Amino acid sequence: MPPPRTRGTALRQRLAELRGPDVPAKALDARALAALAANPGCKRRAILDGAGVNKAALAGALGSPSVFGQSQFALTRGNAFEAKVKADGGAELLRLVHERLDPGAEPPTTKSTPDLTASGPEGRTARTALALREATEQARGTWTFLDHPMLALDVAGSTAFLEPDAVVVHPDGGWTVVEIKSFPMLDGSADPAKVGAAARQAAVYVLALEEVAARLDPAPRVRHRVLLVCPKDFSNLPTASAVDVRKQRAVTSRQLARLTRIQDIADALPEGTCFSPELPAERLTAAVEAVPAAYAPECLAACELAFHCRARSRAAGAVTTLGRSLRAELGGLSTVEDVLSAARGESGDPDDPAVAALRRAARLRTEALAGRGATCR
Repeated sequence: MPPPRTRGTALRQRLAELRGPDVPAKALDARALAALAANPGCKRRAILDGAGVNKAALAGALGSPSVFGQSQFALTRGNAFEAKVKADGGAELLRLVHERLDPGAEPPTTKSTPDLTASGPEGRTARTALALREATEQARGTWTFLDHPMLALDVAGSTAFLEPDAVVVHPDGGWTVVEIKSFPMLDGSADPAKVGAAARQAAVYVLALEEVAARLDPAPRVRHRVLLVCPKDFSNLPTASAVDVRKQRAVTSRQLARLTRIQDIADALPEGTCFSPELPAERLTAAVEAVPAAYAPECLAACELAFHCRARSRAAGAVTTLGRSLRAELGGLSTVEDVLSAARGESGDPDDPAVAALRRAARLRTEALAGRGATCR
């Protein structure tokens, strides 16, 4: 067996080949990781994200352009709000952390803002780890604000570099993740769907922070209550809410552990497979179809390739097109044709609960239609 360094180098070379010659890798962020963890059975997304493929460009080249992602206006507004929250060395941000998460601690009158500048993601990751260790060892009543630290997380054998909005080290040495979003909190509450997405994203950062903490002795406490900072009502003034991400952290950790290792997926691909958007459409389509996908309607809100995968899933008559919950209820019936055939009594085991339910539903439908026809006459 080759040594780990050799295996890692070989994997990086293989992923570069899949991405295409001279095509820069697209960083895998926490938003993408949370979406990947929500659909761990999708090998297509796992290998594309692991190889750093730009899925938006890929979708456009396949003829199914993506509409997934934030508008330029939303990005600009979000950046302006984040700058306002972090102004004056993060004074307002630290005030909100103290008020919402740690009111018993000393007020953040004394604070530290370490410089996290370094070369490349590996350098920034090492600099962040050093800053966290120093801040924890020297806490003693001092609050430390880390602006855009860099964290690393192993995902199916590939390293993902993650950049949370902020991490705060409390005076007692505990660590807190801060998520800054531009959607509003109206009367103290925000859109539950958006809060849920932010919580899943923050859970990824918590997992990465826990890996940093585990390398310290004693290991500092990574708090599972993160701070979500949003505009208050219809203003640009920041307000905040504590969000418990223990459930999201547990689910994300379990789902990421279930991911097939990227090396295994890459080894199973035909020689010469490449996902470069510059390739002819026929060759590119064949490359994408060589990797199994696990499409579900939820992908439309989380993946740039969703339209392409939906079209293929519909063409194949896959029941996953109708939703994961329905797919789970149908057991071994994986296509719409299988379902209709079982309902008509042409196939399927009568003792199978799914088949029995389908036949009963078909019988009730026939009786209802017959009754309606008699009433009309």
